[in-house]
Amino acid sequence: MKILLINTPRSPHNMILESAPEEAKHFIHKKLIGPPLGLLTVAAAVKDHDVTVFDTKGEYDLYPDTTPPLKELVYKLLKQYNPDVVGTTSIASETYYAIDIMREAKKYNPEILTVIGGLHATISTMDFTDSSIDLILPGQSAHTFREVILAKEKGLSFDSVGGIIINKNGVHKHTDAKPHLYDSANTDFLLPDRNHLKPWIDTYKVGNSPYPSTYLFTSLGCPYKCTFCSIWCQFDGKYLQRKIESIIGELKMLDDYPVVRFADANTVVNTEFIDKLFDRIQEEGIKKTFVMDIRTDTAVKYPKLIEKLAKGGLKVVICGFESFREEELRKYNKSTDAKLIHESIEVFHKNDIMLRGNYVIPNDYDESDFNALSDYTSSHRVTYAGYTILSPMPGTPFYNEVKDQIIDFDLSKYNFFNSVLKTKLPLEKFYENVGKLWLIKKGTDVI
Repeated sequence: MKILLINTPRSPHNMILESAPEEAKHFIHKKLIGPPLGLLTVAAAVKDHDVTVFDTKGEYDLYPDTTPPLKELVYKLLKQYNPDVVGTTSIASETYYAIDIMREAKKYNPEILTVIGGLHATISTMDFTDSSIDLILPGQSAHTFREVILAKEKGLSFDSVGGIIINKNGVHKHTDAKPHLYDSANTDFLLPDRNHLKPWIDTYKVGNSPYPSTYLFTSLGCPYKCTFCSIWCQFDGKYLQRKIESIIGELKMLDDYPVVRFADANTVVNTEFIDKLFDRIQEEGIKKTFVMDIRTDTAVKYPKLIEKLAKGGLKVVICGFESFREEELRKYNKSTDAKLIHESIEVFHKNDIMLRGNYVIPNDYDESDFNALSDYTSSHRVTYAGYTILSPMPGTPFYNEVKDQIIDFDLSKYNFFNSVLKTKLPLEKFYENVGKLWLIKKGTDVI
């Protein structure tokens, strides 16, 4: 069976970038860089079939001037591969692109089975009622996708596959079959098939690094429940840790990727686990540049562990500071204290770790709030500070709290770079203030 898995393009909407002073634009996020591990895992689940993964993000990055618009690109792919099944995944800001892919598939051949999964399809299923979509696979669904393919191969009803949603003219029907309970982090872990990404490997480079990077999960989910974050919502609050030897085995297969970005919501949760993992990395002689997400309270509580990780290859840390105000952190349910920001910066800098500290900007900030934040970040400098807009991502507690205040329902703007809530300042002035914050930094390296 021929299966075509298409990674969606990025949303083009970034009002922070558009509104920022010219000298700040270099530092502002323009794209998330890295291979689509979700689709690569799905590809691994059905590797005994004729599977093609196409990364539109990589294609547009490599050939921005010659790659056609999405609909034309998808048509060319359909004509080239003539698939029986077309699948994609979606985050909120890429929802419309995902639906466009499904529509083009059905327009090309109505008999093509169209399947969609991913984060947004998990926590905001009702955004996928378009008639071009046949099946919705919520959750960690690589193994479930294989069940779908087997059912199609045998001519069985998809109602025999548990845990999926059949979309019929905009009406969703949850299948009657009992879903299989797969342990995606341990016994049922699937190694992503990165061989599909050879054509775009040169695009997976971060900042000024000459080397490509790849994502690698050591865990799924998150034990923390920040109100604005959709990761823990996707996993119903569960935190699933992979086995150390599974991670070591994957690391030993990444010769093409000198830089490894641990793509966990929080890499250091179980300190004993991460300590043993880096012992094994040293024992195996694995030499990589590692990038991690680590909380401020973790760094302050375990400085010796941070020192060990730095000696083992940890060079870059992304840290969600979120706010310099205790009351805002409590509102976000961040479960940490603003006073720890300074101490964590000291820990990371002492170990020569490039630190990116991220702050989120509420829509009710006025000039005095921006001035206070600017004063704070100027006196708490990191290698690279990031500023995004507090956004009500569908499916999160924050969304449920403010959904009646949303004034812009264009999902392509739900990427933390656009305000979809009414701002206290005039909107242009709000964006201008956010953009200017990006000039505050310690160094010039873009992470």
